[in-house]
Amino acid sequence: MTKLSEITFKDQGMVSADGFWSAVDVWIHKPHVVNKRLCGAKTEEKKEVNVSELGQLLSGYWHGDIKEINSILNYLNEKNDVCLNQPARKEEPRYFILRSLIPKVNTDGVPFKREMVVKDVVNQRVTFLPLEENIEGHTVLKRSNIYQIQLRQVNNEEWSVSISTLCSKGWDSDGVIYPKLAWLSTELLSKLAKWSTENKKREFKSTLSLIAVEKYSHLYQQLKEKYKEMVKVWPEVTDPEKFVYEDVAIATYLLVMWEEERKEKDLAEKQSFVDLGCGNGLLVHILSNEGHPGRGIDVRKRKIWDMYGPQTHLEECAITPSENFLFPDVDWLIGNHSDELTPWIPVMSSRSSYSCRFFVLPCCFFDFIGKYNRRQCKKTQYREYIDFIAEVASVCGFDVEEDCLRIPSTKRVCLVGKTRTYDSSCEAQIDEQRIQLIKNRPVCNGINGQTTDSKLVTDCSLGHNAEHSSNVDHSVEKVQEASFEPETQTCVSRNWAAGFQPREKAIHVRNCASLPRNFIDRVVLQVANALLDLNEGVVRGCVEGHNIWNRGGNLSVREVAELLDKETLQNLKNECGGLQTLLKNNHQVFRVLGGIVQIRDWREETGGRKAKPDLKRKLSSAVLKTRLCWFFVNHPDGCPIPSESCLFAHGSEELRPSAFKSNKPHNRSFSTEGPPLWT
Repeated sequence: MTKLSEITFKDQGMVSADGFWSAVDVWIHKPHVVNKRLCGAKTEEKKEVNVSELGQLLSGYWHGDIKEINSILNYLNEKNDVCLNQPARKEEPRYFILRSLIPKVNTDGVPFKREMVVKDVVNQRVTFLPLEENIEGHTVLKRSNIYQIQLRQVNNEEWSVSISTLCSKGWDSDGVIYPKLAWLSTELLSKLAKWSTENKKREFKSTLSLIAVEKYSHLYQQLKEKYKEMVKVWPEVTDPEKFVYEDVAIATYLLVMWEEERKEKDLAEKQSFVDLGCGNGLLVHILSNEGHPGRGIDVRKRKIWDMYGPQTHLEECAITPSENFLFPDVDWLIGNHSDELTPWIPVMSSRSSYSCRFFVLPCCFFDFIGKYNRRQCKKTQYREYIDFIAEVASVCGFDVEEDCLRIPSTKRVCLVGKTRTYDSSCEAQIDEQRIQLIKNRPVCNGINGQTTDSKLVTDCSLGHNAEHSSNVDHSVEKVQEASFEPETQTCVSRNWAAGFQPREKAIHVRNCASLPRNFIDRVVLQVANALLDLNEGVVRGCVEGHNIWNRGGNLSVREVAELLDKETLQNLKNECGGLQTLLKNNHQVFRVLGGIVQIRDWREETGGRKAKPDLKRKLSSAVLKTRLCWFFVNHPDGCPIPSESCLFAHGSEELRPSAFKSNKPHNRSFSTEGPPLWT
């Protein structure tokens, strides 16, 4: 064995051997956490074995002669003195694991590659034995890529973790399944050393724990390729790459889960669905195109809806938890970042029919009515909210399962209700539990987070998140008594909770952009003059041929607020971010950093040279000189940089016409009727 690298670390108050094995288990079962080119690993076999059983397993999985097998067994059975001051221990069995490594992108036509793993707890080491097929089609051991990770106790305070290989010179790296030795010696080893000293308990399950990872990986690559053209023609103001690939990932998860469900239940037809609060409707579009009958409902139509084609069924409608929104003929209800509907989806699913299931991906924290209030400081707010939704689903009679998706979002935990915990004959009893759960919930009474009596509910103006915008108003309007009627009563026109308010159809933009122009100009000028006045003592004119430009002083946002009258402050208070947002919006004039406001000196931005557009922003000449330079018009010393370096016009004669991007939808369709964009 050739040692490639070794890292020494101190025991941080925990048993480092236990930490080492926890770290090794991450690399064995979740290698994608470190190797980003992998989608994951599938454990095909795992068992405890003694030495003789290990030899039988090795000979059963690869086509090798007895001499070769015995040489590997001798290598695996070498004794190591790994711990100090410890009594001799009995020979303990090894742990044999057969795993399949699944790449994100299949480059060589092989969907996965197998590897045998032998954990030797006594000698504190784990050995990885990769398998491959030879030209004759036999599975053989890839001897050149055998490697071993070893834990050793250096002294009473220090441990070391090392990595060694059987054939360092003949290592065969493909950059995916088999990384380079330098990567194993640095990236992997440093992670294992770090994790060996940590004692962190995971808040959530590992990703894709409820479905087959290899199926997910294969299907995700197919759908990503199929729908990638949507990024180019995305008409919404939101980030196309984030929303397209996130919905592709969610659709992949559902499609794999539904395929496995059909096999388990021997179903012939594909499952139907309704996506409540479907937003841009892309998830509905993908699921429909993949053969699942369904529709999406949202309070507000999006531009992109018209681009999908007639096969994607989307409805503009405000959803209210009531008898009007039960779906007895639907297999699945979906809540993808469904905001105020999130806690209601398990309720609506359970009352739609005994066979109706649900999938919910919680994002913003809503209770049945109003915002969700934290009740446990020992948990993160996100963990507490996930537990709340799981509790709701459990009370509704679901056997709730939790999983973590692989999507570009911090809110990745989903809850799935596929089966019930009760017999259909007990429906009336379970429905009474649902009623009591909702009636007994304390309700948010305004933004300050106070709660009302459990029998009272609050009507809140729940804003829409415009693919989840934060510029919404959650002000309280009134308090009414709760009303949650059993399904058996005839109350079709009544809501289950009278205080529930669906999100508003119109988006209230409250980022100071809609304030009157003269109001903004007045505040900007007042603040700028106050900053300039702080440098009244600066000598005007020239010093050694250089202009002295008054860049003003510094004020905190609080000090700036004290300069403004009450009416101005009240108008700003109604906007998200208030005064600070207005100042940041006027990027040309102010620099706001760490709560400190100062006048922007464009000489520092351009370095005194002709302005070069940021490559990331790719400013074209069509957007330059379309607005007057504020400093040229208002600053007593004018603009600090010459006209040819300034992005803004120095006088009306330099003004160019604005070239705004058209907001009209592209004249292209996402319909699969005819030749689609992604074929």
